[in-house]
Amino acid sequence: MKVRDLPLPGYLQDIYANLGINDLYPPQAECVNKGLFEGKNILLAVPTASGKTLVAEMAMHHHISRGGKCLYIVPLKALASEKYEDFARKQVRVGISTGDFDRRDENLGRNDIIVATSEKVDSLIRNRAHWIPSITLLVVDEVHLIDEPHRGPTLEMVITKMRARNGNIQVIALSATIGNPGTLAGWLDAEVVTGSWRPVDLRQGVYCNGAISFGRETRKVPPVSKNEDINLLLDTVAEGGQCLVFVASRRNAEAYARRAAAALKCTDPALEEYAARLKKAALTGNEESLASCVALGAAFHHAGLSRESRAIVEEGFRKGLIRCIASTPTLAAGLNLPARRVIVRDFRRFEAGQGMVPIPAREYHQMAGRAGRPGLDPYGEAVLIARDTEEARELEEFYINASPEDVHSRCADESALITHILSLIASGFARTHDDLIRFLGRTFYHYQHKKSSILEAVTKKSLDFLGKAEMITNLAGQLAATEYGNLVSLLYIDPRGAETIVSGIASAENYSDMGLLHLICSTPDMFCLYVSNRDLPVLERYLLENEDELWLTLGFGEEEPFFRALKTALVLRDWAGEVPIETICERYSIGPGDVHALVESCNWLLHAASRLSSLSAPRFTRAIREFETCMKHGVRRELLPLVRLRNIGRVRARSLYSNGITSPDAIRAADPRVLASILGRGIAQSVLQQLEQEGNGNGDNRTGDEGEENGLYGQSRLDAFHGVI
Repeated sequence: MKVRDLPLPGYLQDIYANLGINDLYPPQAECVNKGLFEGKNILLAVPTASGKTLVAEMAMHHHISRGGKCLYIVPLKALASEKYEDFARKQVRVGISTGDFDRRDENLGRNDIIVATSEKVDSLIRNRAHWIPSITLLVVDEVHLIDEPHRGPTLEMVITKMRARNGNIQVIALSATIGNPGTLAGWLDAEVVTGSWRPVDLRQGVYCNGAISFGRETRKVPPVSKNEDINLLLDTVAEGGQCLVFVASRRNAEAYARRAAAALKCTDPALEEYAARLKKAALTGNEESLASCVALGAAFHHAGLSRESRAIVEEGFRKGLIRCIASTPTLAAGLNLPARRVIVRDFRRFEAGQGMVPIPAREYHQMAGRAGRPGLDPYGEAVLIARDTEEARELEEFYINASPEDVHSRCADESALITHILSLIASGFARTHDDLIRFLGRTFYHYQHKKSSILEAVTKKSLDFLGKAEMITNLAGQLAATEYGNLVSLLYIDPRGAETIVSGIASAENYSDMGLLHLICSTPDMFCLYVSNRDLPVLERYLLENEDELWLTLGFGEEEPFFRALKTALVLRDWAGEVPIETICERYSIGPGDVHALVESCNWLLHAASRLSSLSAPRFTRAIREFETCMKHGVRRELLPLVRLRNIGRVRARSLYSNGITSPDAIRAADPRVLASILGRGIAQSVLQQLEQEGNGNGDNRTGDEGEENGLYGQSRLDAFHGVI
């Protein structure tokens, strides 16, 4: 099927022609034949690299050309950025939103395509963003994640809400790993397109005893090294390919990358440049080790790295310079990084309370789908490593020959349903108990379990909790959110966590930063660090010496969650206390990415706590808001007047303070030479411009990292500045 024959805008056809896209792949053509351009819902469940995104993109531009607006849902922020950059190159207005959960982001409505995570879309619906009803096309990427325990219920509710609110909306759902596509398609009233076609042939095999078995074909791997996983890598690189190696843990990824680097010993000036960039961005010894690996052609990649380091590695791999990335499985679902050979070295991973357990077949297929670079590789290979022939047979049966697991709804889980029931009532989707039951009857759970009474039982239990917590009222059968309940819904926090925060703040006699941090780290919304046997004595000693600072007490049988929350709170305390991030990482055995993720979650919950405190303990509200700003910038309170200025972060603010410049007024009064020596000429000039503008009544009061300056500035102070530098 020719692209030129499709009902697409001329500009898009020209873009595709310039990219060499003239004919559709078979799955893409089948979507067209099944009503893609007639508004039919489509579930496209085909292998990675089979052109799923192009199907969605064509449908979006078709809608836009007819005055429609499109919403593209992704599971991860990194994937949102990737899609945003791709779509923005196609002559339409594209917006992206993955941040604050209590904002309407009304400006997003100016765009033709909005890219967002499911959590952000849910919050936009709760906050009644005015443009939501104008969405005519909903694209759900990685729809199989509806089966994921934490993210799945939100995704399911978002789809259900969008279909309920926008009656004629077209839905396109995309996935490479669904075992029961017919069931999911039935719920979506969608045409289903499945198949195994790929633009690059995929060979799946098991390595054992020096050879890869691809079914009836066996391929010997030269024994260059004593390590079989290294031999598989060198075999690929020798033929001009790249490798993705999936292992069970971060530590394993780092260890493999170091061994791979020693084996590869690449000498390329371009790699040296990437290594130099990584050394410059390095915050820890691990990231310095990463730079050393990259210089020799290998890398590791996991969530513990800083965003900048991950981006550099991804760029080097896409350009073909880095020959190998060792990663945890998160990379398989998050980014488009195909390679000639995918090596699944570890098919078991640690699960708390279960030990080492086999990964699901779906996860294997996600990894395997990364094999083969379209237009670069003649084929792709996915290889599992077995210890012996018996294990090789098992791996072939349970992974290569097995279909991905069926997807199942998770929304009947009480911990998930309670927050969504509150949002349904607060957002006006359900004004009576019957409304609520009717809405839940439209969920995937109900479609799968029509005769089950579990959903109704959990609903009753959730309503009872919300009523006792005074988040909802039920007057003569009419359900309504109270001021408290509405605020909890808009803040996008778990109602049980809100109760923890409100009761903790209300019962506290005196304000304490650590008391507040430990409190919010004890809520369901906060992911807390694990506590090792080495950590426990340190935490117990802290509790003994500082018990008065904490608002929560250690109850019988609650040791694990209490100390996990305490360890996480100490990390956050150190960040807000200006402890260098490299020291934090070393002290708690975590990575910069972990620190930033914890700080991001903490900022969200501190903001929620400040809003909730106005209802339960207004005497603490100011202190909480101040500490929220401290956490955002990673500074102590004395630096707050300085970090409100653009381009002044924790390091520059501390440098100013240490030199006796403790406020904006002190900056105004300072010798321009001194400012330039502390901040650098450009930053000093920028700060003075801000202050001149504020002095003229034109300041916009934005803080250091919120954007570029606007407008005209007064010149008296700037003239003096220019005169001395």
